[in-house]
Order: sequence, then structure tokens, then C-alpha cells
Amino acid sequence: MSGADGFRLGSWLSGPESQRPVDDSTYPGKALGLPETGPGSLARFGRRFAALLVDWLICYGLGTLSVVFGGLSEYEYQYVWHGTPAVIAWVVVGTVSVRLFTFTPGQFALGLRVVSVGRSQYVGLGRAFVRMLLVLLAVPALLTDADGRGLQDRLTHTAVLRR
Repeated sequence: MSGADGFRLGSWLSGPESQRPVDDSTYPGKALGLPETGPGSLARFGRRFAALLVDWLICYGLGTLSVVFGGLSEYEYQYVWHGTPAVIAWVVVGTVSVRLFTFTPGQFALGLRVVSVGRSQYVGLGRAFVRMLLVLLAVPALLTDADGRGLQDRLTHTAVLRR
């Protein structure tokens, strides 16, 4: 095997990206016309995940309060799964707050907001609800594009930006 064949074989094993020129001028959000850093840039995974944890803690507390002060007897309580009230609270709080304020409580705490991409000026109630249901499934949030936007953002034409 000659050196040229070894190069071709090595580049083939490295995948199709190995022969493409590296373009250092791209960054997450460039295709959307967003800045690279600072306010208005796409939020990174770590910050979005931390906001989700804050939202879950808040809603788990709300769910627990609803069970405790909901007047359930001990017999009825044993049939209520702990997480159900928290999930319901999370979907409702997330949907309503994204529609009204463009952020959930956790996103507010971490300086994030949800914006509409290429559509109307705000995220409507239906899109906010579908987005929350997709995040609830967890897998769509892990399937990201080159900009780092999850499947829930691509399907609902939204993006999570830094404030």
C-alpha cells in the first residue's frame, strides 16, 4: 500500500468531515443571526440543564404542597405517585410562564429566555405546551443540532437565549 492509499484510507476511516476545510468563523447561533457571546446568544447546555433542575425543585415542592394540603387521607395518599403532582405543576408552570414572561422560574434565575425563531413575536400557549411535553420526554432535549438547539426547540421554532 502506497502512502497515497494510506492517506485515502485514513481519511475515509476518519469520516467525511476529515477532508472538509475547518471553518473557524462558525459558532452556535450564527445561522440564526445571533451573537456569539453575551446577551442574545444561544444558551449552552449546562446553563439550560441547571435551569431545568431549578424548575424541577420548585415544582416538586409545589407538588408536595398540593398533596399535603390537598386533603388526602393517608389511605388515598399511598395511591398518589409522588412525582405526578410535580410533573403536572412543571408542565403548567413552564407552559404559562414561557407564554407570559418568555422564561420559566429556573430560566429567569439563570438569565435565560425562550424566543420564537422566524415566526411571531412571542411563543404561543400551544407551542409552549408542546415544547414542555417534548422536554418532559428527555430524549428530544438530548438530540441537538449544530447550534445546540434541542429537538423540542426545532419542532416548535424556538430557541433558548441568554438575557
